[in-house]
Amino acid sequence: MSEDLRTLTLRDWLENDLLLEVTAFRPASSDASFRRYFRVTTPDAVLIAMDAPPATENLPAFIKVAGLLAATGLQVPTIFGQNLEDGFLLLEDFGSQAFLDTVAKAGPEPYYPQALTNLLSLQTHTDSRHFDLPRYDEALLKREFAIFNDWFVGQWLDIELPAAVMADLERVLISSALAQPVVCVHRDYHSRNLMVLADGTLGVLDFQDAVLGPITYDAVSLLRDCYITWPPEQVAHWLTDYHQHLQQAGQLTANLAEFTRWFDLMGLQRHLKAIGIFTRLHLRDGKSGYLNDIPRTLGYVQAVTAAYPELAAFDQLLHSQLLPAYRQAAQRITA
Repeated sequence: MSEDLRTLTLRDWLENDLLLEVTAFRPASSDASFRRYFRVTTPDAVLIAMDAPPATENLPAFIKVAGLLAATGLQVPTIFGQNLEDGFLLLEDFGSQAFLDTVAKAGPEPYYPQALTNLLSLQTHTDSRHFDLPRYDEALLKREFAIFNDWFVGQWLDIELPAAVMADLERVLISSALAQPVVCVHRDYHSRNLMVLADGTLGVLDFQDAVLGPITYDAVSLLRDCYITWPPEQVAHWLTDYHQHLQQAGQLTANLAEFTRWFDLMGLQRHLKAIGIFTRLHLRDGKSGYLNDIPRTLGYVQAVTAAYPELAAFDQLLHSQLLPAYRQAAQRITA
């Protein structure tokens, strides 16, 4: 089904199946997937229509995880209508006050403490033994690690890195991830997937890829965000407080040093994956705007590889091969 035909089919579903009187219908946003969102105005309400092609998107997972997260106290959009065959949902509209835009203008307080409180609620009000979610296991971690090597290193930079160094890096990262307590992981808990609602509380979006996995994953997604950077001392303060709250909630026995190491290495795994995804979005999907987020994300990578002796071989590789090749590739884009 073509994009224009999908839009017509979506409107037909809204008006003829759901019997809505649509007085305005306009794009609301899109994201890094194949999903699109439209703001639907009726005489009674403003709603969001999601277009999620069934061939590429998993609406049943979205619906299931929405229920799981709502049960933990997180604010997720209410689902008012669903059409799984065509890949459409009608959702509550969380408005237009994005978390990213808000904190970029107003600063992090009180939004980051609130986001961390909500994350704590997610991690302490879900029992992983009873959650029917995929596991963030070794196989998934390996697939994600390969995204960096396949798309950023191979496809875009057109270089080949020493297999032994990459295998050792993969081993360190996966070992650290699997050593952590297992909790419900949103998997994209960052500034572009949070909304500031009219009452000042936070709404959560883009949760359909939730898994059971490492306890630091969502914290590093939020605090070392690919889309906005905060001073290291501020991140350390937030992380220390969060570690304390997890211990008080009985979710964690690791000391702060071990927790910080988990956080750093989990961030390195996530940021390498993100760089690969940003490259894939550029090369495969024509969404080149994400290339602008690679320098910030590479900055996180450099900080972590420089801090841990076991990452010294990759750190040397980063500076001798990867960064020079990246600069050349970036210059070709801007030339």
